[in-house]
Amino acid sequence: MATKKAASTVKKSTAKAPVAKKQTSTSTKVTTLKAVESRPTHSAAAVSSSSSRRFGLVRTPLAAALIAEFVGTFIFAAVLVAGQGQPILALFALAGVVFAVGSISGGYVNPALVVGAWATRRMSGLRAIAYIVAQILGAMLALVVLNAFLGGVAQQATDQLSQAPSLFKAAALPEGKEWYIFLSEFLGTMIFAFVAAGAFREVRDRTAKSFTLGLGVFLGLMVAGSVAVFFSANAILNPAVAISLQAINFSSVWPIAVYVIGSILGAVAGFGLYHLVSTAQKDATA
Repeated sequence: MATKKAASTVKKSTAKAPVAKKQTSTSTKVTTLKAVESRPTHSAAAVSSSSSRRFGLVRTPLAAALIAEFVGTFIFAAVLVAGQGQPILALFALAGVVFAVGSISGGYVNPALVVGAWATRRMSGLRAIAYIVAQILGAMLALVVLNAFLGGVAQQATDQLSQAPSLFKAAALPEGKEWYIFLSEFLGTMIFAFVAAGAFREVRDRTAKSFTLGLGVFLGLMVAGSVAVFFSANAILNPAVAISLQAINFSSVWPIAVYVIGSILGAVAGFGLYHLVSTAQKDATA
């Protein structure tokens, strides 16, 4: 009897052994399938990583912002030169530019606004300097490109013995009345900067922000232009665009004082005024 029990025990253990092997092979197959399924994910990540390295410039936020400010200022300045500085064109041009590049760089396209943002600690000094350089280069390129196109048109007019066209440029400052134009630039830029400060800080919707900034520059140009027109001058409110409109020259200190210093001081005043108003409102509701 003991011999039979031992034999039956050996048979049972021998019969169970293949089942263990089957389970082991099944688990091995499952593990292999999981490893195969996970390979495409790693390869996709590798492709994404290699593509991001290939376009490394996109991964640098400051570089992307500078390109956006350069292109945006180029477009805005070109539109104002071609449209002879009309406020309604400035409205739609700025709204379009801010809608296009606002999510990348903020859509400042104005050195005066950049200084105002820096003065109220909304932008670092290094970033502000980089923005201003990009904006000036964009405005200068707009003047160069439009002059290049105009050169071909002028040559055609000369061949046909007709009057050669010329680019629109800002009128010369009236002698003895420079302070009036300075104050008009200061006031107009302060209005524009006050509206812009609210748009940069409070407005989150891209469309609303774009048209708020466009309306801001429209209001500033209307107020400043209503004063400047009495003296046969122009309102600009943008030091970079003043370069495109050939308003800045080094024959006198007044063009720089009016279109650069006046605009910058107005922008700082506008940003500072909005900062005071918003802070007082928060204190009152707290």
